[in-house]
Parts: sequence; structure tokens; C-alpha cells
Amino acid sequence: MSDRLEVYEFGEFRIDTGKRLLLRAGGPVPVTPKVFDTLAFLVKRPGEMLRKEELMRAIWPDTVVEENNLNQHISTLRRILGEGQGENRYIATLPGRGYRFIAEVEVVSDGQSGVPCPVTIAVLPFENLGAGPEREYLADGLTEETIAALGRIDPDHFGVIGRTSVMSYKRTTKSLADIGRELHAAYLIESSLREEGGRFRITSKLIRVCDQLQIWSAVYDSEPSSMLAFQRELSIAIAEQIRLRLSPERLRALAKRQTRNPEAYDLYLRGRHFWNQLTGPTTRRAVEYFLRATALDPKYALAWSGLADAYSSSPVHADAVPLVVWPKAREAVSEAVGAEPGLAEVQTSLGFLKFWLDWDWPGAEAAFRKAIELDRAYPLAHRGLGVVLSHMCRPGEAQSAMRRARELDPLYVMHQSLSSQIAFAAREYSAAVAFARQAMVVDPLFWIAQLHLAQVYVELGDNELALDALNQAGKLSGGNTKTISLRGYLLAKMQRTGEAQEVLQTLEAISRERYVSPYALALVHAGLKQPDLAFEWLERSYQDRDVHLVFLPVDPKWDSLRGDGRFQALLQRCHFSAAVASS
Repeated sequence: MSDRLEVYEFGEFRIDTGKRLLLRAGGPVPVTPKVFDTLAFLVKRPGEMLRKEELMRAIWPDTVVEENNLNQHISTLRRILGEGQGENRYIATLPGRGYRFIAEVEVVSDGQSGVPCPVTIAVLPFENLGAGPEREYLADGLTEETIAALGRIDPDHFGVIGRTSVMSYKRTTKSLADIGRELHAAYLIESSLREEGGRFRITSKLIRVCDQLQIWSAVYDSEPSSMLAFQRELSIAIAEQIRLRLSPERLRALAKRQTRNPEAYDLYLRGRHFWNQLTGPTTRRAVEYFLRATALDPKYALAWSGLADAYSSSPVHADAVPLVVWPKAREAVSEAVGAEPGLAEVQTSLGFLKFWLDWDWPGAEAAFRKAIELDRAYPLAHRGLGVVLSHMCRPGEAQSAMRRARELDPLYVMHQSLSSQIAFAAREYSAAVAFARQAMVVDPLFWIAQLHLAQVYVELGDNELALDALNQAGKLSGGNTKTISLRGYLLAKMQRTGEAQEVLQTLEAISRERYVSPYALALVHAGLKQPDLAFEWLERSYQDRDVHLVFLPVDPKWDSLRGDGRFQALLQRCHFSAAVASS
């Protein structure tokens, strides 16, 4: 291979052959060494017809390999670059001869010009040393807030790995070299938190992954009332150590993120800690903490944003009553936007509200895109955009957005699970199974992944596998009615009518104790081929403003009723048809 160590750009990608780094839109793309070599060789000779034998000699100079190895690497590259089946945006196959890189390539630097390339950094979980288990939320919160603050400093030159990916290394025994390699990070930040005599001591180190050299360290002693200042000071100090320039505008942007009230900040961290767990009980606790934070600081945009997210998601994760939480979510979003509309978190909260509860999908898309403009490294905005695009029947764009979310936070289980949901909606069942299984590898106890896996098996006719996944989802979810409903639907399709009827009775019994989505009963009746009863319950869902109706345009489980005029009329009343048509 050529020994030039250059930086090349093509499309939204940049490849640094010296640092062996592939970036998409400024974020790192995980790629194995030989696949990287294959891409580098192609990019260095754009437009040329490269024979397979030449490629194999360049990539495996000292090894005899079969042609299939090269074919697999090319296939992997097509997937990484986002080429769909039959597409040739980047790599053209010359049957029987070789390959040609056909995208326009620009040489950005020759390795000597000093043109800065994005630096990727991972903020490892703050280690709680002697602060007591009751301070665990604070260690997690400091990790999350440091990631968010660093991500806003200079996104063109500074990429930060997402929160959930780094949190998977909490209390890990892996070496820093292994962590850096797995996260494709150039630098790691190691930090610890101690509490001594009512004071906090935070120790931070900046470590260069390539040679494990500690290039900076600092110790911060802080009274509890000055924890807010610590965030800003730490972010600026780290940025200076890797020689990034911070403009006054960016410093002001960092200052806008947080309240000046230390108690409100503490409550906000507690709220985020519980909301990230995505269960009914923890979501309710998150709401309590966010409410207390906003009471102390009524202009605290992030706390209002957290409250809005908890409300908007509660009908999905916690079986909350949509008509009860809808006005609360709208009020929280209004307060957040009024306090600080220029935060990506705030615009993302607006997008969630418009998608789940307002049923204003074009508005949701606009909000998510605005959030991405404000902070391209905020994974939740890309995830939200992917979900709304999927429901608007734009699967290619949806998959691209979710791919970006996974790149920014590759170990966040929800990103893998929602990728399964998007593939399922596109009828790409093999991909849906693969993503659900990846989610379960990341977190075997994540019930939503089991639910997503089960629904794919239902469509594939693998009934026993579907039942096994539903049994696991039911145990892990604490009785969420979506798992019960899907089980009833499956039993009905298996013609186990008596058991399906028992599921209906179970749902009606639960409804006497707490809210049950009418959509859940409609789905079982659809499986029983009782369309009149299914539409009766769907009408109740409409009256309840049931968030689950958002699945109607794309969910294969409703295909048997899709040709019924009543179904199309319901889509129009929910404004889903207009949103899809506008796409």
C-alpha cells in the first residue's frame, strides 16, 4: 500500500490514514484494521480500476487469502458507507475484474500542513471513592454533564463518545488500551469523586490512548455549593490541554447549560439518573426530582426538558394515561423553550412531544433537525429523528439517522433496540432480528429488546421463539401491558383462541386497577380476526389520545385491516396520512 499518510474527504466521510481513523460527520466510525486498509487503498486511487489480485496483495502482503475475504470486506464497507442493495455511490464492482472507488475524493492534508482533524475523547465513568452509595447518582451525573459540556465546545474538531457507551465501562477491569481501542478514542478522561468532611475532591486525568501517557492531571476541591462551577472549569481545562481554542460564544453556551442553584442541579442529576432506567417506578421518581428542581429554579431549561421527556415517554414505558400527561408535557416543553431554546436537549424534548402526543410529525422532524444543528453530537436527537422518519414511511432516511445515533453512542441499548423497530417497520426482518439480538448482548435485562425480537418472530412465523421472548419481556418489564397484548395477539394467530380470550380478560382486569391502553385490546381482537371489535377499541384509543396509535401507519400487525375504509379514516383523523403524504 502507499505510504502517504494523508487525510481524505468524500461525501460526509473523512479518513485519516496516519491516525487510522474513519469519521462520518465528525464522529468516529468503528472499523476493523483490514477493512480500514481496504478503504484506504481504494480512496487513494479514486476512479482507477483496481484488480482483485492487486487489492489482495496490498491488504494481505504476507498472507495467502481467498478472494472471499476481499468480497466480505467490500460488503462490510458498503454497509459502513450506507450503500443500499444495488447502490454504487462509493464503490463500483467490475464483475470478474475488481473494484473502482467512484465518489469524488478531496485530499485535505498531507500530514504536514497542520490542518486539524477531529479528536475523539471518551469521558470514563467517574469513580465514586468513599462518597457513599447515596452519592452514586452524583458520580453518574458528573460523567453525563462533562460529556455534554465537552460536546458543545467545538464539534468540528472535538468528538465526544456518548454517555451510555462509556457507562458500560463502569467498574470495568479492562485496560485503558482496550477501552480506547473499543471506543476508537484518541484520549480518555479518568476521574474520581471523594467526599471528605463535607467537601468534594475530584481528581481527573487526561490519558493519550496510543502510548498510555498521562498528559495532564488536576485535583479540584469543591464545596457542594460550587459543584456547578466545577463542570465549566473542568471542561475548559481539558480542552486547553488538547490545544483547542474556545471562543467567547462557546464559553457562554456552556454557561447557559446549567442553573446557578446547586440544590436544583443536584435534583436534576437525580432525575436524569432515574429517567435513564426507563421503567414505570423510576420514571415516576424522575418526575418528582425534576419538579423539585424547577420549583427551586423556574428558568432551569434542562430540568424542564427532563420533566418533559419523562412525561412524554411515560405512556410508553410506564402505562401512564396520555390525556393526563399530555398537558403536563406541553407545559414543561413550553417552559424549557422559554428558558433556553438554543439547547439541543430542549429541541429534542419538543420533538418527542410533537411525535408522541401532539401527532404533529412534520413539527417533530423540524425540532429534531434543529436539535442536530445545535449539537451534532447529541445522540438522542438523531434517534428521535430516526423514529419519526420511520413512522412517516421514510425508512432509508430513518436508518441513516439511527446509524448516526449508534455511532455517537454505540453501546446504548435503546439505539440498538429502536434500530430493530425501524427495520421491522420496513419489513426488513433479518436486520430487525440482528439489531434486537445486539441490544440483548449489550443488556440482557432490557425488556424492550425482547419485545422487539418477539414481534419479528411473530411475523416470521417462529411462534415458539416469539413466546420465549415474550415470557422474558413480561418478567423483565414488571407487567407492561404491551407484552401481555402481543402475547394475546400471537396466541390468536396460533388459533389458541381460548388462551387469547383469557388475555383479553386479564387486560380488562388490570384496567380496573390502573390504566390499560385500548390499543392493547384492539390488537388482540385483530389477531382473533374480529375487525368490528378491533375498530371499537381503536376508537376508544383515539378518544384517549393513545400514544400507541402512532404505530398504525407502519406496523405489519395491522396489515390485515389496512384495506378497510375505517382504518384509513382513522389515520386521517390522527393526521398520520397527511404527514406520510407530505413526505
